[in-house]
Amino acid sequence: MHTEKQIILVSIDEQRLQLLDDGNPVMDTLIATAANGPGEVMHSECTPRGLHRVRARIGDGCPSGTVFVGRRPTGELYTPALKAAEPERDWMLTRILWLCGMEPGINRFGKVDSMRRYIYIHGCPDEDAMGVPSSHGCVKMRNHEVIELFDRVAAGTRVLIQEAPLER
Repeated sequence: MHTEKQIILVSIDEQRLQLLDDGNPVMDTLIATAANGPGEVMHSECTPRGLHRVRARIGDGCPSGTVFVGRRPTGELYTPALKAAEPERDWMLTRILWLCGMEPGINRFGKVDSMRRYIYIHGCPDEDAMGVPSSHGCVKMRNHEVIELFDRVAAGTRVLIQEAPLER
C-alpha cells in the first residue's frame, strides 16, 4: 500500500503512466489524457500539469465497469450497448482517483484549480484507445489497470503530470 516514497508519474507526450515505489517502477501503462492537450484553465478540457496529490479514492469494492456520475455510482454497469444508446456521455468507470493541485497559481486555487475542475484518474470503456489523447482533461485508464493502481495507492499519494517523457 501507499508509502511516502510512492509517486504516480504521467507523461502527456508519451500518453504513459508509471507508479514508482522508492524510485522503482512497479506499474507502467498506456493512458489517455486530454484531446485538447495540456493546460490548467477552468473549462479548457485540458490536462493540468504539475504536482498533484490524490485527494480522494472513490469506488473501492465496486465491480469493474461501474458507471459514475458526480463521483457516485449510478447503479449501471457499462456495456457497449449502453454507450451506443448514449454516445455523447463522458464515461467514468470502475474507480476514481480525484486529484488536487499542490502548486498555487499553477494547478491550485482560482481559475487553475485541478480539484475544482474535477480532474481524475479513472477507468474508461475497454474499447477506448489508450496512447491517444481523447479525454476531457482527466487521465483515462483501462479498468483492470485503474483497479491495480487504486489498490496500490492511498489518498495523499503524489501525482506529477508533465509533458516530458518519463525516465526509463
